[in-house]
Amino acid sequence: MKLTKYVFRKVTADDRDLLASWQSMPHVQEWWGSDEPHGDNTLDDPRVARWIVSQNDQPFAFMQDYTVHGWDNHHFAQLPKGARGIDQYIGDESKLGQGHGSAFIAARIQVLFDAGAPVIATDPHPDNARAIAVYRKLGFDVFGPPQETEWGLILPMQTKREALLAG
Repeated sequence: MKLTKYVFRKVTADDRDLLASWQSMPHVQEWWGSDEPHGDNTLDDPRVARWIVSQNDQPFAFMQDYTVHGWDNHHFAQLPKGARGIDQYIGDESKLGQGHGSAFIAARIQVLFDAGAPVIATDPHPDNARAIAVYRKLGFDVFGPPQETEWGLILPMQTKREALLAG
């Protein structure tokens, strides 16, 4: 099997149109909506690292990772210091169903573990079976019941370095 290299570059103001076009796609709107802000204040938020994911110089996905301790009463606040949360979507519909999601998520969480994150958490909607299956494949486990948050209904999931290495 040929390994695919993914490039992660920081989102800039120049990416707003690309992100807006991706967020207008039905497969993204189903779980993200089209109102995710990408203004200068948001892009400069030190709590969140936002990435455009590319393959062969072609951008196809958005990913973000964030400190789970950056907000008061965040639903992951009980996780250890240094824990990171992740969210992402594939914007380019032609890349769906080919294994890119699990591959680029694995690449990014490896970077986060290598940087010292003790735990990586994510919070898909409980009805998002595709995302939950990808996370399980990557060693994520559910660690609580579905809950309503300021970001919507979520299913809390987490993984540790050992789970990624075992996968």
